[in-house]
Amino acid sequence: MTDIKDNLLAVKGSLPKGVNLVAVSKFHPKEVLKEAYDAGQRIFGESRAQELVEKAVALPTDIQWHFIGHLQTNKIRMILPYVSLIHSVDSFKLLKAINDDAKKLDKVIAVLLQLHVAKEETKFGLTEEECLELVDAYINTSQFGNVRVRGVMGMATNTDDETQIREDFRTIRNIFSKLKSGPLSSHHEFSEISMGMSGDYPIAIEEGATMVRIGSKIFGQRQY
Repeated sequence: MTDIKDNLLAVKGSLPKGVNLVAVSKFHPKEVLKEAYDAGQRIFGESRAQELVEKAVALPTDIQWHFIGHLQTNKIRMILPYVSLIHSVDSFKLLKAINDDAKKLDKVIAVLLQLHVAKEETKFGLTEEECLELVDAYINTSQFGNVRVRGVMGMATNTDDETQIREDFRTIRNIFSKLKSGPLSSHHEFSEISMGMSGDYPIAIEEGATMVRIGSKIFGQRQY
């Protein structure tokens, strides 16, 4: 069995100050998450609503649950009581639906805007133009009082070409910087760049990541 504690401490030891670790725990059993929790991890990332809820109910209440997968609007209400950050807002429709469901619960939900920069059509996310349009609506209308845009999220192309990976991460950081110095300059909570996974997170950190999403390097291969 993989030594979860040693793996976790090794990953944490490789992260510079200011970079937070999201332990991607999707498809792993609760017992494995508890090992990571006992070793000091408090932020866990899940990509399926039902699985997140089942784990949140069973595990300690001081865990911060991040939803990192593609979120369907009919699953929003299920996760809102438990989730502290949604990484994957990829449309105006989804942001509006999160806001409306959060309003019914009298909550304010933190979100990241998911960018599509990879050279693959299969990944979700906003283009730079779509992201700018969504931010314009977020700051200039009264429709979003129950969401807080905390930053951006993205994935690099699935390739062994480090030059391409670096270029993708740099594009994500550059879009973040445009927003931070432009329309969101007065929004101090806009501070997160979530990018980098087990295979490429060192490059992501070099390119400005503030949050990395690491699963297999901690937990081993997923148990589907």
